[in-house]
Amino acid sequence: MRIIGIDPGEKNIGVAISDPTGTLARPLMILQHVSRQDDAHNLVRVAGEENAGKIVIGMATDLDGKPNLSGRKARRLAAEIRTKTTIPVELWDESFSTQIARKAKLQVGTRRKFRQGHLDDIAAVIILQSYLDYQNKSQFNATNTT
Repeated sequence: MRIIGIDPGEKNIGVAISDPTGTLARPLMILQHVSRQDDAHNLVRVAGEENAGKIVIGMATDLDGKPNLSGRKARRLAAEIRTKTTIPVELWDESFSTQIARKAKLQVGTRRKFRQGHLDDIAAVIILQSYLDYQNKSQFNATNTT
């Protein structure tokens, strides 16, 4: 089952997608933020075009694990998406995904002028890969304990 990962931002929305086995995430696109309703409509359209069986939205939290301002916006986006589709929508901790994306670009030797710009799709990959790794680890542990 393919899963769509979303990094909702103030200006842009990063979108990633998993392979059919739900093992690896890759960048799909960056959408420009318009409004919660339009964003939800566009994300549902993309999920349908990609035959996604689930949508995972990154939600930022504070140090106590409670949604911060952008996390609350992500929760509202998730609620709006749920009104437009029957595809399951889950929220997933996105803490530090943009910083990790920036660091990843540095580690692979991306030149300074190419490090500038959007990290939204890479952050979406980090969010989705984290989710996939957790799900696969949970399934592995469940299989090996029975």
